Amino acid sequence: MSIRIGITTSYNEGEQRLTHAYVTAVERAGGLPLIVPMLEDPKNVDEFVHLLDGLVITGGPAITDGLIGKLPDDIQETDAVRVESDRTVLAAFMRKRKPILGICYGMQLINATVGGTIYADVQAQIPGTLSHSEKRGADSHSILLEETSYLRRLLKNSSLEVNTRHIQAVAEVGPPFRIAARAPDGVIEAIENEDGTILGVQFHPERMGEEMLPLFQHLIANARKVAEDSAYGT
Repeated sequence: MSIRIGITTSYNEGEQRLTHAYVTAVERAGGLPLIVPMLEDPKNVDEFVHLLDGLVITGGPAITDGLIGKLPDDIQETDAVRVESDRTVLAAFMRKRKPILGICYGMQLINATVGGTIYADVQAQIPGTLSHSEKRGADSHSILLEETSYLRRLLKNSSLEVNTRHIQAVAEVGPPFRIAARAPDGVIEAIENEDGTILGVQFHPERMGEEMLPLFQHLIANARKVAEDSAYGT
């Protein structure tokens, strides 16, 4: 049985675009990657989501949902077409209780959707915060994984070195999510729901090779359960 994983895309001047690393990561983890089109009719969105077993919400520009503060000049808002599409697809997935992996912008969108908040510029808003953006000269940093988190269980480590590609950051985590990892300066780097079927990470695991393969394998394992339950009518 092929486990069909939807992957959202960026949107620029009428074109959907996707970094191939997302496709490779899903395929290497055993999933069948399917690009999520930006549909207009909610019925078509629901039909397309019905075809999928899991979802990856990819990185992007700035999120404005749940925003605290004003966006800095070095990050732009996400195109409204993409935002509306992502909101609709995410809502359908959460309603159907299908597994999700949110990456960077994707993690922030998940959090905002459940009532959480987002710092517009965490470095400017929280004293002592280091730069987390390669645009501002950052390269990588460590994260500390919460002892009881699914993320720590999956990655089999209490700390890891990750890439750094964000200006915004989660401020307050919306229920039913909890913090799964932080940077040493306190910035939230990962969130998860109570059963681990929805994970959000602030870094980009698709760019980190075999080390982060377990994240995608976890998504596909949960998606397989959804597919099997659906096949047997449970």
